[in-house]
Amino acid sequence: MSRIRLCGHVSTLWFFTVSTIVSRRAMTLFDALPERLPQKFGFVLVESFPLMGFASSLEPLRAVNLQTEKKVFDWVLLSEDGKPVNSSSGLTVVPDAAVGGDDFDAVVVVAGLHAESAVCPNTINWLRRIVRRGVTVIGVSAASYIFAKAGILDNRKATIHWEHADGLREDFPHLDISAELFEIDGPVVTCAGGTAAMDMMLHLIERQLGHNVATRVTDWFLVKQIRQPHEDQRMDLRARIGVSHPKLLAAIGLMEENLETPLNRNEIAAAVRLSTRQLERLFQKYLRSTPRKYYFSLRMHKAQLLLRQTALPILEVALASGFVSASHFAKSYREFFGRNPRADRGPGK
Repeated sequence: MSRIRLCGHVSTLWFFTVSTIVSRRAMTLFDALPERLPQKFGFVLVESFPLMGFASSLEPLRAVNLQTEKKVFDWVLLSEDGKPVNSSSGLTVVPDAAVGGDDFDAVVVVAGLHAESAVCPNTINWLRRIVRRGVTVIGVSAASYIFAKAGILDNRKATIHWEHADGLREDFPHLDISAELFEIDGPVVTCAGGTAAMDMMLHLIERQLGHNVATRVTDWFLVKQIRQPHEDQRMDLRARIGVSHPKLLAAIGLMEENLETPLNRNEIAAAVRLSTRQLERLFQKYLRSTPRKYYFSLRMHKAQLLLRQTALPILEVALASGFVSASHFAKSYREFFGRNPRADRGPGK
């Protein structure tokens, strides 16, 4: 068998027989050394894709090529119809081709807001086909919505950006959706997006090419460590709201965990071992708000996310946000946001 040395390092890339390739098709591309170089990646950019997730997925591959002085990875940019596609920040990217073909070692789908309605049946069918053929597929940020529609998350564990998680769970309640930074389940990989995409790619590079190569790439990007998949997607509550009072944090944590069936003020106060008056004082002192107003804001913002990211009927959005009727919800929504709930519906919903 032939081999290639990576810049004089101990990592060696072996080329395998066809029978070995076939036997490995149930695994992700990164579970073993590659059978061919360069490994071909297709990056599918969905309208309004996030630039951060895209760059964090692509740049580690470029860095491997630079650090090893070998063309270990190659890539092409794809869009649904081969036409230019806009990022969420308005930057337009001109792809190399339209989606299609199966001559890829891996396909990375990068999607953002409204991903669930942003792709056509041809792309969905193409994803199903390449997964059946054993191509590793990687979903970044809201691309898990697209994978869910394609049915390739069934009986697999997956993750998604925290902002899209509630909507995905509401639309696909049978799926096993975690809060991990990234999930690797056979040939299907999902990632919360943002800088977590770099952690994911560095982790996968380490699995395939070894610790030495992954460390050199990590150093090159001035990253001090590769985060593990189980680390929290969000800053902890203390850092997010900028206060450190333990009982106030406990009260807010209870609110965030109980948006669909809201607790009353007395229940929250009792759970954190405060009187209702003490609870009111804490919210006023640290947040310039009341428990009721703060809780209401959390519920309203959850409702807004569900409206923008799902096709749930208004009544179901209302119930998921702790309201007992669509009319009460609509009135509250108008008072809070200054517009009707339907104004925040995503395209085509």
